[in-house]
This record gives sequence, C-alpha cells and structure tokens, in this order.
Amino acid sequence: MAPNGDHPPTDFRHVFKIPTKGDLRRKTLQKSADLHSRPDDDETCVYLCGNSLGLQPTLTRQYLDQYLDTWATKGVFGHFTHINDSSLAPWMHVDDDLVEDMATIVGAKPSEVAVMQTLTVNLHLLMASFYKPTKERYKVILEGKAFPSDHYMVESQIQHHGLDPALSMILIEPPTDSGVLPTDHILSVIDRHADTTAVLLLPGVQFYTGQFLDMPRITTYAQDQGILVGWDLAHAVGNVPLQLSDWNVDFAAWCTYKYLNAGPGSIGGLYVNEKHFHRPRLAGWWGSSKSSRFDMTNRFEPIPSAAGFQLSNPSVADSTALRASLDIFKQTSMKALRAKSLELTGRLEVLLKQSEAKHLFSIITPGSKAERGAQLSIRLQPGLLDSVLVRLEEEGVVIDERKPDVIRVAPAPLYNNVEDVKAFVHVFGAACLEAAKTGKPDGKSAASIDGNAKGWSEIK
Repeated sequence: MAPNGDHPPTDFRHVFKIPTKGDLRRKTLQKSADLHSRPDDDETCVYLCGNSLGLQPTLTRQYLDQYLDTWATKGVFGHFTHINDSSLAPWMHVDDDLVEDMATIVGAKPSEVAVMQTLTVNLHLLMASFYKPTKERYKVILEGKAFPSDHYMVESQIQHHGLDPALSMILIEPPTDSGVLPTDHILSVIDRHADTTAVLLLPGVQFYTGQFLDMPRITTYAQDQGILVGWDLAHAVGNVPLQLSDWNVDFAAWCTYKYLNAGPGSIGGLYVNEKHFHRPRLAGWWGSSKSSRFDMTNRFEPIPSAAGFQLSNPSVADSTALRASLDIFKQTSMKALRAKSLELTGRLEVLLKQSEAKHLFSIITPGSKAERGAQLSIRLQPGLLDSVLVRLEEEGVVIDERKPDVIRVAPAPLYNNVEDVKAFVHVFGAACLEAAKTGKPDGKSAASIDGNAKGWSEIK
C-alpha cells in the first residue's frame, strides 16, 4: 500500500475486527455453540483498551494465511523465494521489510531501528551495551512507579555487575499521590545524582497515569551531564509523535501489541542512535552480515546499524501480523493520528467533567494536552471499582483496571470515535452512581469470577 500522510485517520475503523457484545459474553469462539443470546449480542462493544492490547486488523488473517500457504507450499524455500501473489517479503528479509515503516513511526533513520525480540529482552540487550558501570558512574535512574518488568530488568542488570541495587538504583518518586512526574522534579533528581549516574531510563508515556514525558528536554538535560539516556516506549509508540533521531536519544525499546496492533506478545523493536553502532553488544547470527551469515565461519561481522544488535532470526508469524498493522499506519501519519487522539481525549475529559457522577472520581492524567497520549486514567472513590467493573463488563465496555481504584481509558485514534467516548461516559457515570448508592459489593467482578481477567492488571 502506498503511503499517504494526508489520509484522514477517521477511515480505519472498518479495517479492524471489533468484538461484539455477544463475542465477549460467550465462552466459545463460535456463535452457534452458545445456547443463550441477548438482543444486543450483535452490537459492537465499546473497546477502549488499546493501551493494553490493540484490536486485530482485518489484514492480519489475510497476511497470516499467505504466510501459512507459503510455508505449506514452499517449505524452506520460503526464506528466499519471492511469491508473486503474496503481500509478504521472503522470510530472509522479513525484518528488513518492516524497518522503514517502523522508523517513520518513531522518528528515526531506518538504519537506527531493528524489529526483533520482545520489549524486556530488548531492554536487557540494550543495557548490556549501554550500562557499563565504573567506580565513578554506576547508578541507573528510573521512575519509582515503573512497570515491574522494567524495575526487575534494571535491578538484575545492576546485580549482574556485582553491585547493590539499594545503592545503584535511583527511583524518581512522584511528589504527589496523583503519580504524575513534573519535568522539573525529574531534573532535580538528575541533578542530585548526575556525577554518579551512568544511565537514565524512563517511559515515554507512563503506563499508570498516561503522562507523556518531555522526552527532548529530559534527554538533553541528562546528556549534558554525561548520562546515557534510554526510553521505554511501550505506551508511546504508535500513540504520540516521536522524533528519536532529532532528540538525539541514545537508545529505546518498545513492544508492538498495544497501539501497533500486532497481537499479544508480538515482536518488539529497538532504536540505537547511529553514534553508538559500534558499541560492544551481545551477539547473535541475525546481527551478522547477510553476505556471510550462512558461511558458518564463526566470525561475527556485525551489521553497521541497529540491525547489528539482533540475535535470533525473527518470528515470521509475529512479523507478518505487524506487517498488517503497519500497512494501515502507512495510509495516515502520526501527525493526523495525534490530532484525532487529542480530539477524543479532549471530548472524553469534557464529558467526564459534565457527568452527574463527577464527584465520585477524578482524572489523574495531566490536563495539558501536550502531557498526555491516548489515555485518561480515572481514580474512583474507594470501594467503587469492583461494582463499576461489573457494570462496564455487562454493557460491553472494555477498559482496564489498576487496583485498588484506577481505570485506564484509551481511545485509540485508528479505530475509536466520539460515539465510543459518549457511550463509555454514559455507562461509566451510571455505574458510579449505582455503586455509590448500593455500597461496595461482596463479590468480585464478573471477569474475575470467570478467570478471564486473572493477572490482567499485570499486563503492561
């Protein structure tokens, strides 16, 4: 598909598979297997959970069928054979086929981007190259409310070097209970530890509050004090405009199953600034030159780009699913998507503040549009969450929760619209009023009872 950056992003809802309310209620995949139905079973749900798992593009099944047919009819020759009636590249080049489009989304040179592994694996690989503690500089600064996987990764990297995380891991704690990290507060922590810090690692968009950090200012400030700067872009990629090259970011990593809609646990990506292409790294055969990759000489010849940081050959199935989503992104631009995103979150904020239930919750995401992505996090009064979740589930409204009292609502501009926002506020407001009237329920939410949501709050 040819890129068209001016294509309006409102046209893409029809190229996604939006579950119906009946789909969500059934315990089977097939409608015919269900013995019970409701009048609204064929209505699409209100899906506002793209910050946890993006919806499936209709292209995904088409492309995966092509991949499976290639495997079935070509076998090993699928690595090298160009198929005339397939939209996909030969498997040998499946990662290269994605890089240019991915680089456009993160604002980088194609040579600075690699599609590989998964998020935490990529962060470990990057830290293996960038975290080289010395007697003078040995600390890693990250946020105190970082997603647990990032925390575990940093802690284990520090321990791997024989250091004590209690002394070497500096946590930036929010100054208020909102969880928001003001930029000046972040800079003040950098100031206090500048002379002893090796790496700063922060999220582009904070998963809990939805705050979009001032990445260029923070990056420049830390680098001016001799600190290498990395970013976890799990909640930022495909969500907010990024300019990693222009901002001179040292390294970054991301997943592709949220706003990039590549499917649960799908392949990740990383960015390495071109000035760091020759850093020592953990090596694998897919990072070695294609011209000698199959020579079996046991001589590593790193590709002189971010691709040189690759290890194993990428999952073709995962890459195929990502290809389907990127072919949608190619028809629009992050500028256009950002404009629609701000419109949707702006309308959501206004409607929430006009709700009759507004005294029962507060919005903890920053009010400034420049400081948020496609997500508003809402904190309910104590004791209301479980009852509200039950009502939302019953009405086919999909969001996600963070115990004990926060829900995250994410209107994804590729497939959500104003009607989704209105429907959410209507159901949510009524649910809050009902919960406040009846008091805290004795049981758990329907999803928790069914076991479908077990561990959901642990998904980033």
